[in-house]
Amino acid sequence: QMQLVESGGGLVQPGGSLRLSCAASGFSFRDWWMYWVRQAQGKGLEWVSAIDTRGGTYYTDSVKGRFTISRDNAKSTLYLQMNSLNYEDAAIYYCAKASVDRPLRDPSEPDYWGQGTQVNVSS
Repeated sequence: QMQLVESGGGLVQPGGSLRLSCAASGFSFRDWWMYWVRQAQGKGLEWVSAIDTRGGTYYTDSVKGRFTISRDNAKSTLYLQMNSLNYEDAAIYYCAKASVDRPLRDPSEPDYWGQGTQVNVSS
């Protein structure tokens, strides 16, 4: 059974950092692109970042230079290092897998989702 389990969310002050993790199981993790998608309270889904099977990375403009996506295929784990966090980054962050090999064209494309981890930014 395919499973994605996120961890690492929490409360951070503006300018702070968090590292999200996503433990994957039930599928061949190394063979798939992986994604981070977020949803702020009262707003729609927003694609944040993607990583391809060779480690190539992709980011939405608002997080470029601040967030870093990475993967450890030996551990079947996806990461998102988030630095210089601001109020607009507060959201539930989801780890996701889609049946495509490209950046998402729609944030709802993924067919498998984790339960999400909450990131709050507050002074």
